[in-house]
Amino acid sequence: MPVNQSIWKIGNTPEKLPISSLTNETELEEMICHDIGILNDGWLAIGRQVPTEYGGSIDVLAMDANGNLIVIELKKNKTARDVVSQAIDYASWVKSIDSAKVASIYKNSKNKLKSSSESLDQALNKKFNKEFSEEEIKGSYHQIVIVASELDPSTERIVKYLNDYEIPINTLFFNVFKDGENRYISRAWLINPVETQEHANLPKDSSNRVGWNNEYYVSFGHNMGRNWEDARKYDFISAGGGSWYSQTLNQLTEGARVWVNIPRTGYVGVGIVEETATIAKDFKVAVNNKMVPILNAPLELNEKDKEGFLKKYANDEERAEYFVRVNWIKDVPIKQAVKQMGFFGNQNSVCKPKVSSWLFTVDTLKKKWGVK
Repeated sequence: MPVNQSIWKIGNTPEKLPISSLTNETELEEMICHDIGILNDGWLAIGRQVPTEYGGSIDVLAMDANGNLIVIELKKNKTARDVVSQAIDYASWVKSIDSAKVASIYKNSKNKLKSSSESLDQALNKKFNKEFSEEEIKGSYHQIVIVASELDPSTERIVKYLNDYEIPINTLFFNVFKDGENRYISRAWLINPVETQEHANLPKDSSNRVGWNNEYYVSFGHNMGRNWEDARKYDFISAGGGSWYSQTLNQLTEGARVWVNIPRTGYVGVGIVEETATIAKDFKVAVNNKMVPILNAPLELNEKDKEGFLKKYANDEERAEYFVRVNWIKDVPIKQAVKQMGFFGNQNSVCKPKVSSWLFTVDTLKKKWGVK
């Protein structure tokens, strides 16, 4: 079923805004390159009109916080089926490129992207506040995103079919609306982007895939606007700074079991979810036997972190910190974090691992912590 979008201006009598249009498709490409948050605020644009060895050029090439690449194709004047097949062809080239090629693409595109960063390393560090190793930047793990105002039902079925078989492809629909001299753009995804994101992180070697064991992996960004000791004390996990980081928390339902890892540090806890994700301004914790807003609770965070993640974006649904209440079965201080060769790791705030290393990780931690 085609995705329809409308916008109403709020007043005594709601006023439906008329559909408008862009000057041309290049205008949309310019906007995406200027602020890729239009598509996903957890992505960084690293290439524009990137020539491939198979012929043709990728409209926009982006990267996420896991080092995965995203092939972004605008429908432009192509038929819906043509743009899908072309994007898949481009992805078949992207899967073979290495970190050196990715760095070269950024170098050749940074003027088109109007980037102030001299190198890809600087751009990534500025965007994600982390250092990337060569192994983390991998074309073999990628997504395909088709940007269009509409697709025919047949092409929608094709995209959904591919995604059902764990091909990481999605469609973002946009519409332009006019209100006087002002124009507005809206977006809607064909498939929940969390699903596509997870498919992009699946191992390409099918022999390493296993069925999901119904237990969740959680990446907790200690010292990235949150503190693990606060999470232990007040019984929560959290994520924020952009919907790319926080939206995966929505997978967690009451009763789900989570295993918490601090990246580059180790596993620090396992617990049962008691409440689903709540925005920071509405989340309360127990202080001296009284429930108070987390914004007012004494925290280990320094003032800069409090102002940045908790208070500055408290009313911004995109960037705010979100909290999930957890009943800890076992939690340990950072100094006792468990880290071992072969353990599963991922930058997604929450995911449902389907790899053998996850089963190894959970089994090892159960024995270590005496958890059944």
